[in-house]
Amino acid sequence: MKKEDRQRFTFRIAQANPTELAVILYEMLLCYLEDAEEALEAGDTVLFREAVRKSRGCLNELLGSLELHYEPAPTLQRLYMFCLRRLARGEQRRDREPLAEIRRVIVPLRDAYGQIAASNSAGPVMNNSQTVYAGLTYGRNTLTENMADQGSNRGILA
Repeated sequence: MKKEDRQRFTFRIAQANPTELAVILYEMLLCYLEDAEEALEAGDTVLFREAVRKSRGCLNELLGSLELHYEPAPTLQRLYMFCLRRLARGEQRRDREPLAEIRRVIVPLRDAYGQIAASNSAGPVMNNSQTVYAGLTYGRNTLTENMADQGSNRGILA
């Protein structure tokens, strides 16, 4: 995952409602799967294992967030467990086909949660988070990004 992607995800997480958090986790998972595939192509085993580890972390977070008393959580649990097994198989065999199978499961879920997130009127999960006002300043032969209102109370309640 590139530095810009991490910054974008961090900003979105700070502003997200519960449904948007699921969408962000799906997108992060897809990004890490892409990193794993690129590492396989490059023959970089260390980067491949790191991308798989981070993918596993996203799946575990999705699993941990399920409320199994409500539908469709048990079905989602089975799908996530399937993805974890396929991820382990892909890591063991250094094969990209299991990664593609995971992508085929996750993309429709991300799209469905994206539609639900648009209608979710709940506020951000993170209360008291930093408000970000960003802009660009033009100077002589330079372009500078500025962020105002950095504040000292970055999500921590006093």
